[in-house]
Amino acid sequence: MSELTGLGSLGLQLPSPAYIVGALLFGLTGGVAFRQERKASKPDLVWPGVALMVYPYAVPVTWALWFIGTMQCGWVYTRWN
Repeated sequence: MSELTGLGSLGLQLPSPAYIVGALLFGLTGGVAFRQERKASKPDLVWPGVALMVYPYAVPVTWALWFIGTMQCGWVYTRWN
């Protein structure tokens, strides 16, 4: 527990479980979109799939992670058909 206290004094903190679940969910969704569209030779969703996999590294706030991820997933869903 002293390691966590030491990290806290440096300004680092562990992400919440909701953040971890969101990052995994949106990363896996982006991976599926990327892989399916590469197989289908449709470049429409290759880059949005990459964006879904990478953006959790740039968003530090849980509510923003879920909001942006939901919007990106909705966009991928509408383009998939």
